[in-house]
Amino acid sequence: MIKQELPELEEKSIYVIREAKLKFKKIAALWSMGKDSTTMLALTRKAFLGKVPFPVIHIDNSIDFPETYQFRQELADKWNLDLIVAKSEIKPDMVGSACCGKNKPEALKKVMAEYGFDALIVSIRRDEHGVRAKERYMSPRDKNWKWDYKNQVAELWDDYTSKLDTKGHVRVHPLLDWNEIDIWRYVRQERVPVNPLYFSRNGYRYRSLGCTHCTVPLKSNAKSVDDIIKELEVTKDEERGGRSMDKEREYAMLRLRALGYM
Repeated sequence: MIKQELPELEEKSIYVIREAKLKFKKIAALWSMGKDSTTMLALTRKAFLGKVPFPVIHIDNSIDFPETYQFRQELADKWNLDLIVAKSEIKPDMVGSACCGKNKPEALKKVMAEYGFDALIVSIRRDEHGVRAKERYMSPRDKNWKWDYKNQVAELWDDYTSKLDTKGHVRVHPLLDWNEIDIWRYVRQERVPVNPLYFSRNGYRYRSLGCTHCTVPLKSNAKSVDDIIKELEVTKDEERGGRSMDKEREYAMLRLRALGYM
């Protein structure tokens, strides 16, 4: 993949978000309160004169970190977000991740059906996981929420919407080309608020955030955004090394994404 600078990444992401808002009748965005989805909301605000002009969904299994809930409330108030909280159950699923596996997409299905959303903005990046690298900027799911990753529409000359089959819903991925250090450099440049769990406490910090049951901190002394950027410039550790879901076999992740996993 060709390395892109922040202005180019920002321009493309804003273009994708605006195209999605223009194309779809009723769109929403997923917000986990992590650095990526919060950056996506910051880009949306830049695209629409300081506003997020569609609802923001948090799939809540009730066991996120206290800091995450506090951050959600503070930023939702500050940015005047139309926040929808959809509760997910905690029960065994197909890969044994009761908190953040297939159960979250089931909760998302219900809230999308309730509100009639036909598109969903999701802040995944290609570099996060091999399966996510197969995604397009705008990726259709059929009426049963299945993703046909082997038969996707080509996206040529910035034409992302003209040939989409929207019988189900479409996932919109404006951050596909970004990588982890791009996100942090943008956070620094734009002063994007971030969850305090990303910063080191007692020699550990969370590099990727999930819930309290499936996320562990990693060794780090990075206590500021500048520290994190410096750390990422030299580290060889995987970003999602503290996420139990990503330790599952790749075919399990592929099945989950085909069934609607974020």
